[in-house]
Amino acid sequence: MKKVIIGCFLLLLTCFAAQAQTEIASDSNTVVIHKDPRIDLLVKKQAQINEYTTRDSRRTAKGFRLLVISTNSRDEAIAAKTKVYTYFPDMKTYMWHQSPYYRVKAGNFKDRKEAEDYRKKLLEYFPKGVFIMNDVVEVKPEKTFDDAEY
Repeated sequence: MKKVIIGCFLLLLTCFAAQAQTEIASDSNTVVIHKDPRIDLLVKKQAQINEYTTRDSRRTAKGFRLLVISTNSRDEAIAAKTKVYTYFPDMKTYMWHQSPYYRVKAGNFKDRKEAEDYRKKLLEYFPKGVFIMNDVVEVKPEKTFDDAEY
């Protein structure tokens, strides 16, 4: 009796599989997608959010940065970066590793005069020298009427 039930079950599965294959084979050139229209709204909203949040980080221009240290020692570079953060918390610092050197640069200056003023201040903490370098710097965008908060 078990063999008969198992045999009928397998025959039934084979029939369904054959029927499914013929339906797919007969209409293989079309795909039907059932999509909730709210998905398009969510995608559009996410694109707007991405644009708004990354807009500031994409603003760059030619300018100047201060080369604080160029060393073979990673620990010295980290210590220099920490020292800049400690004494000048408003100044952004950058650390690059270009084998075998670690370089720490500080600031985003549009004009050389402003960079020179900060260089003099940094020389108190870095007596080996601080150098003004031409670089591509991050620029804070000017507030527009659209960005103004009410």
